[in-house]
Amino acid sequence: MATDATQLPTSKAAATEDVGQIPQWQLMVRRFRRSKLSVSGLYVLIVLYVFMIFSDFLAPYDHNRLDSNYAWAPPSVIGFENGQLVTYKLKQTLDQVRFEWFYEPDLSAPLPIQFFVQGYEYRFLGIIPSRLHLFGVEEGYQINIIGADKDGKDVFSRLMKGSQVSLTLGFIGVIVSVIIGSIVGTASGYFAGAVDNFIQRLIELLRSFPDVPLFLALAAALPMGVPVEVRFFLITLIIALIGWTGLAREVRGKVMSYRASDYTAAAVAAGASHWHIITRHLIPNSLSHIIVVGTLAIPGAIGSETALSYLGLGILPPAVSWGVMLRDAQTIEAITSYPWMLIPVGVLIITVLSFYLLGDGVRDAVDPYA
Repeated sequence: MATDATQLPTSKAAATEDVGQIPQWQLMVRRFRRSKLSVSGLYVLIVLYVFMIFSDFLAPYDHNRLDSNYAWAPPSVIGFENGQLVTYKLKQTLDQVRFEWFYEPDLSAPLPIQFFVQGYEYRFLGIIPSRLHLFGVEEGYQINIIGADKDGKDVFSRLMKGSQVSLTLGFIGVIVSVIIGSIVGTASGYFAGAVDNFIQRLIELLRSFPDVPLFLALAAALPMGVPVEVRFFLITLIIALIGWTGLAREVRGKVMSYRASDYTAAAVAAGASHWHIITRHLIPNSLSHIIVVGTLAIPGAIGSETALSYLGLGILPPAVSWGVMLRDAQTIEAITSYPWMLIPVGVLIITVLSFYLLGDGVRDAVDPYA
């Protein structure tokens, strides 16, 4: 039985009435906002990337700062005394049987937590020199929000610094992969014939190699002594060169169907150039699918960088990423005695899950039949 629009709730009736009056992108945003999980994933990613941008400001110490007095130090105890946030000095004792350091907070020796303090020098956004940090304690002591590693390095500072690599390398790699896959797939589907045959055979050749061994072989071929920035760039290229083939085939199928449509035939009959047809008709119609595939590919790229760094073939010390931190936590001793070393695992899981939730919402939003 038909339902009159006036019988619908006010918000739904308004949404039904203006469907034909608002731009397509607004319809996509409206459809995306229906998924609470996807919106939550977007908010989490925004928070993570804000933390990444301000990571040097949030980190109280340099990620390679050594202090043997805090080797395997647990998370600092935070208290509130005389109207001020404080932490406490640590009493360090050595277990003569197991030869392990044990720490106990000295509640009689509080250390005031200071805000907006001067610390190690960094460049905000890689441009602006600064020494300002959000918090810190008296010089000569250390506050470890989530503990320290075997060398006394602050895990929180390393987690913040590592986000710069782990959250950007995979993202940039996917962007490059999407660009390559879109161009190659469009060319293959539009020109067909010998061009399509050559491209498809090349894709089949690349896809015939197992992904993991190919990844490891390419990463192992990288020179070990190159600067961190160069290694970052080379690993990004590896992620891009391996990940473009699937998207290229999907875009090829889309372009082939659009190429046979009436509006493409009309453009050809009107004398439109290949460039005009590709940029005005084929790629715009394939764009929603490209965005969805790219969004869902980002967590895989982040995982690839993490896996390579964990195996010692990706980002190498003195640089730090979440994969490098996980390599420091691969022993049973670290897992059982120092559980804070596994915090990067939790952050990585949250990041990947948020990207998948976001990708799922974007897929539903750009699907006109959702």
